[in-house]
Amino acid sequence: MKIIVTGSLGHISKPLTQELLQKGHAVTVISSNAEKQHAIEELGAAAAIGSVENADFLAQVFSSADAVYTMVPPVSYLDPGLDPVKHFSRIGNNYASAITQAGVGKVVNLSSWGAHRDNGTGGIVGTYYLEQVMNGLPGGISVSHIRPASFYYNLFNFIPAIKYTGKIAANYGGDDRTVLVAPVDIAAAVAEELENTTAGRRIRYVASDELTCNEVARILGEAIGKPDLQWDLISDEQAQQTLEAAGLPASSAALLVELQAGHHKGLIAEDYYKHRPALGKVKLTDFAADFAKAFQKQVS
Repeated sequence: MKIIVTGSLGHISKPLTQELLQKGHAVTVISSNAEKQHAIEELGAAAAIGSVENADFLAQVFSSADAVYTMVPPVSYLDPGLDPVKHFSRIGNNYASAITQAGVGKVVNLSSWGAHRDNGTGGIVGTYYLEQVMNGLPGGISVSHIRPASFYYNLFNFIPAIKYTGKIAANYGGDDRTVLVAPVDIAAAVAEELENTTAGRRIRYVASDELTCNEVARILGEAIGKPDLQWDLISDEQAQQTLEAAGLPASSAALLVELQAGHHKGLIAEDYYKHRPALGKVKLTDFAADFAKAFQKQVS
């Protein structure tokens, strides 16, 4: 198949591209960074340099493609004007326009767990609207929504707090259950969906490990030489103050607080547990080695 991969050589798109090439597919990778062209071509893929903000560019690249993998660049919580609904909807509409114009028959769309809700999910609420846009594509186009759980690498954000306070603190934690996922496990699921011949609309959750926050703290703590590391559950107000003190705009901090509160209340995971997937290969104990390296780099 001729497959278009968005996301440049990111955490998911690079291993996805490698797997698709190994399976004999013709792959074109879209990147907004011209400096990535050589690395893309070294993998054996074609490079298309341009922006997903440009629907005409997308339509040209999608032309004659059998399938596309669509992902929306992540939001920046440092942006004081952050509007996740607008962000995901705008780029989703660009994709939809290009897919329709090019006549692509198969779409695998990166969404998120929590995308079943249009409220209470903070910065990931935009994925709900993204899915609605993609579901509005003509019925003859097959659409698979990939809903990954929390990425392992988001745990890197806790390193400064561990460094300066000796603990993790958020408005979810303690005995709250969390679900984590490795990008390579997501890439494997995306590759399967791209090759899936089932027509219609599909939703697929992807996860690698299910743990309590206390268990996460214990595993990470052991990896960094702090076996007593705690993950404290704090109030929404305390979380808001902490995030603003770390330099986030108040509006962005509020989105993160809402996201974490949704996690604590079980809103984010409520549909996940109704459609629980088989877990992927990469466990938190595997990721802990990477976490330890990142921790040592920041504290040295």
